[in-house]
Amino acid sequence: VRLVESGGGSVQAGGSLKLSCAVSEDDASNYSFGWFREIPWRPREPVAAIGSEGSTTYADSWKGRFTISQDDGEKTLYLQMNSLKPEDSGAYYCAAVQARTWKTAVQALGALGRFGAWGGGTQVTVSS
Repeated sequence: VRLVESGGGSVQAGGSLKLSCAVSEDDASNYSFGWFREIPWRPREPVAAIGSEGSTTYADSWKGRFTISQDDGEKTLYLQMNSLKPEDSGAYYCAAVQARTWKTAVQALGALGRFGAWGGGTQVTVSS
């Protein structure tokens, strides 16, 4: 599976951005997906995940402000980011794992970091 992120940019605190991740795969329903954030000198950390059956889960830092979703054809993954804070800044990556092994969002979130296929990332900068 090939993943390409887009939609990053610079925004003021309190603003919104919507990230996209294009999925190059004949049958994207074979995968569960997630978004991760990376900042300098820290490990890549999970933000949110969506299972192949539609369940979602979020890390506490982003719960209630960010929403993960897919389009109807499941070829594009989204991350709607609202009420952005300067500490949300970083490089955002989408990732995919095989749904036959990790079907739900919670299962995927635990597996993506070790077993996921990754996109190249998109940068988000939130200024105060």
